[in-house]
Amino acid sequence: MAETEVDVLIIGAGVSGIGMAHHLIERCPGKTYRILEAREQIGGTWDLFRYPGIRSDSDMYTFGYAFKPWVDGKVFADGPAIRNYVSETAREDGMMEHIRFQRKATSARWDSDTARWTVKVNGPDGVEQHTARFLFLASGYYSYDAGYLPEFPGVEDFRGDFIHPQKWREDYDYAGKKVVIIGSGATAVTLLPAMADTAAHITMLQRSPTYIAARPTVDRTANFLRKVLPARMAYGITRYKNILQTMLIFQMAQRFPDFVKKAVLKEAQKALGPDIDVGKHFSPSYKPWDQRFCAAPDGDFFTPLREGRASIVTDHIERITETGIQLKSGEFLEADLIIPATGLNLQLMGGILLNVDGHTVNPPDHVVYRGMMVSDVPNMAMAFGYTNASWTLKIDLTCERVFRTLNYLDKTGADYAVPVPDPAMPREPLKLLDSGYFQRARDRLPKQGPKTPWQVHMNYMADMLAIRFGRIDDGAMQFRKAAAAKRDTPVLEAAE
Repeated sequence: MAETEVDVLIIGAGVSGIGMAHHLIERCPGKTYRILEAREQIGGTWDLFRYPGIRSDSDMYTFGYAFKPWVDGKVFADGPAIRNYVSETAREDGMMEHIRFQRKATSARWDSDTARWTVKVNGPDGVEQHTARFLFLASGYYSYDAGYLPEFPGVEDFRGDFIHPQKWREDYDYAGKKVVIIGSGATAVTLLPAMADTAAHITMLQRSPTYIAARPTVDRTANFLRKVLPARMAYGITRYKNILQTMLIFQMAQRFPDFVKKAVLKEAQKALGPDIDVGKHFSPSYKPWDQRFCAAPDGDFFTPLREGRASIVTDHIERITETGIQLKSGEFLEADLIIPATGLNLQLMGGILLNVDGHTVNPPDHVVYRGMMVSDVPNMAMAFGYTNASWTLKIDLTCERVFRTLNYLDKTGADYAVPVPDPAMPREPLKLLDSGYFQRARDRLPKQGPKTPWQVHMNYMADMLAIRFGRIDDGAMQFRKAAAAKRDTPVLEAAE
């Protein structure tokens, strides 16, 4: 089955995919598009994860779309609220008729003779083919099939329930159960306070500590501005206030890590009280922002620990037994339910196999261009957000750059754009975070170069200036006509 050809094919109907479709409608009127979504409804991450307390760990004034003010009032929104926000955006823009649900893209083949992508898709009625001029991959950065699960000796002996957060069932009843959460990342920090009121007792078991900081759930500046200014203006001011604040904190952490660490631990001790050893349980060996900070809205993570309804243990697992977890220190944790909040399996480009003119694309052999395209892969961009700020900030910029590129192609009469690096350019691994899921996937990721546009930056203001206002014909991007790539046609010349 072959679908009608479109100008832009978007893979994924989550935050990034719906954002891209909005930008396309607004900035490239007349362009046809289609969105393929593997699941049964809109939402992406916010539809997949259903564990207790699921929420954003970025403030919604920067995680929300730049074009659609967040008016809920909560700084950190829960999963259903975010899902509704994304769905509302799609309905308002008339996107629903352009979305094909239960379509999982498995491979994409580019043909320079026709300047078209042909995407193979598994649909409800079998295999489909979708053809497009431009491919936008908004399928996230991790595998939706299963989360990361290390080998735990003895796990098969455990008589209780063993549930990864990515496989959580909303109807699961944990009332009165002794719960052990393995891990100390954002998921664990969200689960503990959400479950503490219902579980008999909940313990967070970590091999090493994570930086956790209390954040207010109400932005008083935003609330005041909404009363005196139009909604969009108030949202814009609040958004940039929060962007600058986040950048300041990040730069402080990079330049004065000991000072920032001391301040974070001081606040944690104040929130926890004197009976919990902050030095043991909340003082990581790495510097602040080498890994992502975990946010505790209004300090909700610290409250059950201080009140004794929850515990935190820093130790290593010897083995899992029939009734709990034996630790290497000799301590034993009884459990009715074990939740391995052990992270994600990073998966670039949604696991789609790319082929360009008969050659399989092996990501480590390529270089990232402006954090959004891959060298020598024509007319294809991917949504990859910031790791030190709200994900969506970079997605908005990426979408802007894509529509500028599409409009430039029309202006010059070119059929496709392809980033081409100097073969002699030095290459190095992407420098993102030291988080486990990035470390495990390092050998499967594209590389980066020593400078712009081949180096990935984690600075919103710098990216905004480069992506929003920088030249499209920057010397690294080549613009070609169909059937010309194999004959080494020179770059098309045109004023932007």
